Amino acid sequence: MLTFDRYLTPATLEDAFDAIERIPGARIVAGATDLLPWARQGRAGDVHLPALVDVTRVPQLQGISAAAGRIRLGAATPIAAFQNDALLQRQAPVLGCCAVWFADDQIREQATIGGNLVNASPAGDSQPALLAMNASVTLARREGGAVLERSLPLSEFILGPSRTALQPQEILTAIEIDAVPGHGAAFEKVGHRRSLVISTVCLAALVKLDWAGRRIEDCRVAIGAVGPVPQRLADVEHALQGQAPSAELVREAAGRVADRVRSRSRQEYRREVLVNFVERALVAALGHAGVHLERLAKEEPAHV
Repeated sequence: MLTFDRYLTPATLEDAFDAIERIPGARIVAGATDLLPWARQGRAGDVHLPALVDVTRVPQLQGISAAAGRIRLGAATPIAAFQNDALLQRQAPVLGCCAVWFADDQIREQATIGGNLVNASPAGDSQPALLAMNASVTLARREGGAVLERSLPLSEFILGPSRTALQPQEILTAIEIDAVPGHGAAFEKVGHRRSLVISTVCLAALVKLDWAGRRIEDCRVAIGAVGPVPQRLADVEHALQGQAPSAELVREAAGRVADRVRSRSRQEYRREVLVNFVERALVAALGHAGVHLERLAKEEPAHV
């Protein structure tokens, strides 16, 4: 059982810092959809917290805006915005592809992008999509009465399962990503079951063609759930950039990724799925960009 003494909803960032400084052991939440699973994980007894500090009403953690080719998402932005926000639909379509696979409608309305990142689950669905868009995170702390900020690439923020670079009494306030309005997008995922599936393998792909539609100008592929942290597939990206798209080229690039699996369990299954997912996602992303190829590889293994 999870219990707590107080539930606080600060209206400002200063109020949030006041709360976590005043109440040792207070836990920040934003959506809290992973709170009960966290409390149950590996614990034989009850979990008691002195306070939960809900930061979803803090203005600095809200809003979606674009400037200079980048998009800022407040950390309290719900995952549902990936699907229903007009700006994200136009300039970051891979997020919508990702959200389709994220839990169910109710959880998408409650879960936040910041909470999903701070949770740092190896199976976090948003991580590959954000990584493919060169995401960075903004972290705020209060020092000497002043609020100070620092920015980190997402690749440096997530350190391992449930481990991040977030320091004590520091708050994740925003995420910034590239705007990619001209890219074709795709997202793939498979897990143990079909309902509210937890990823065994997930993958995001983005592809942009040159002005003539003949060569791949930009290619981005990121994977999750096959190791302790999400990762970009730089070798696959480099193999495709500047090339004329073809089924053979995509299949050859996909064959490079089998050794990226670092998970301790079901490695052979994950390797086969990953190779097929890379090919399928690239074919789908190219199709959205205007080039339609036939897949050469077989479908991924059934859910097991």
